[in-house]
Amino acid sequence: MIIIPEREIAGLVSPADCLIAVERMFASMANKSAYNFPVVREAIGHAEALYGFKSGFDREKLLLGLKSGGFWPNNVQHGLSNHQSTIFLFDADSGRCRAVVGGNLLTALRTAAASAISIKYLARPKSNVIGVIGAGHQSTFQLRAALDQRPFEKIVAWNIDPSMLVRLEEVAKERDLPFESVDLDRLGQEADVIITITSSFKPILKASQVRPGTHIACMGTDTKGKQEVEPEILARAIIFADEITQSATIGEAQHAVEQGLITSAEITEIGAVIRGDHIGRTDAEEITLFDGTGVGLQDLAVASAAVEMAISKGVAVEVDF
Repeated sequence: MIIIPEREIAGLVSPADCLIAVERMFASMANKSAYNFPVVREAIGHAEALYGFKSGFDREKLLLGLKSGGFWPNNVQHGLSNHQSTIFLFDADSGRCRAVVGGNLLTALRTAAASAISIKYLARPKSNVIGVIGAGHQSTFQLRAALDQRPFEKIVAWNIDPSMLVRLEEVAKERDLPFESVDLDRLGQEADVIITITSSFKPILKASQVRPGTHIACMGTDTKGKQEVEPEILARAIIFADEITQSATIGEAQHAVEQGLITSAEITEIGAVIRGDHIGRTDAEEITLFDGTGVGLQDLAVASAAVEMAISKGVAVEVDF
């Protein structure tokens, strides 16, 4: 069995590697050669933690495994990341554990890759301003990945605690782009692309704040009850998701589905656009929305890439198990 510690991941897999791996996996999902198993995600009643499993199987690549982990909100007090996870890969022929891979950075990179892919395929080509709602740890990964997809000329952002926006401002400085902290009305008026990356349980972005032609990537809602935008936005938008069932049950679409504003049949897998089976955006005035719930197959794809690179670089730790 191969073990790849968390400390090795940054030197093995780049954001570009993750984007390629996730894009290919989305296409495999749309082709029905790969599928996710039902998500288990629970409040454990200790340390305010959410814990669960995401898993799946890719028949074509014989990629089988799971990610175990979750969210520990008090970890920051101990100098640890709030998000903690480990990815397990299994041999599809025998069921033996093939690899155990540190999943913290990989989760951040694959989540950013998913929203970046949605921007690549759904945002208007002439998108000049990107808006970010949320300034937690994941926000910088989202912004860096997004900036690689369009020649954005400005960044605007909002966070419930404005002092945290400094981390997004640092990314703007890296890319030599102007940055402004704005209210939500102005963010909606200016942004061609909006990324929401919060842990909110009530809508932040209102339908009245979204103008025609906007692409929205909702990346924070991955649990029953979470919500970042008003359901009326989804009623107006063309909706895409990483996985339709998750979108309708634990993703941003859950609220619009529950209220009867949309049905799951109105949600399209982003993989269908990647494969060319769906046209995606059809005109410049459409609002497109990507519901990124995070699927186990994303984790398996990036972990597999890390294993292959670790073997080639000679940094994989092999143990008898």
